[in-house]
Amino acid sequence: MENNKAYFIHHLADVQTTNIGKDTRIWQFSIVLKAAKIGENCNINSHTFIENDVIVGDNVTVKCGVFLWDGLRIEDHAFIGPNVTFTNDKYPKSKEYPESFQQTWVKKGASIGANATVLGGLTIGENALVGAGSVVTKDIPANELWVGNPARFVRKI
Repeated sequence: MENNKAYFIHHLADVQTTNIGKDTRIWQFSIVLKAAKIGENCNINSHTFIENDVIVGDNVTVKCGVFLWDGLRIEDHAFIGPNVTFTNDKYPKSKEYPESFQQTWVKKGASIGANATVLGGLTIGENALVGAGSVVTKDIPANELWVGNPARFVRKI
């Protein structure tokens, strides 16, 4: 896909969708599948992969090394740190697929630190913060900081 005035796609990216908002940037070695939806003014860093049933809101940053799997919803102003891992299948097996993948929500303004792991089917609440390296095994309420393995409540923010 060529670059146009609405958004930027690095020439070394494989972007199959046209559902990309104005002023979004998608960098090299990224793959975005055909049905994915990406909002306005997003920054999708290098070495990322975005599956079909993924919706990314406006003003979202996805740092390097992040894979966004089917069923993931990321709302506006969210930050996904480098190498954050999302899952979408509670019992994965090779060549055996569930009827539907778990749906995970990252709500408006939430931030997830580098190398955190977020299990499928969970919600990270509005403006919540997940510390680097944390393993999120349950929903995180809005405006809270959680850290550790498993991630635990630290304080209100």
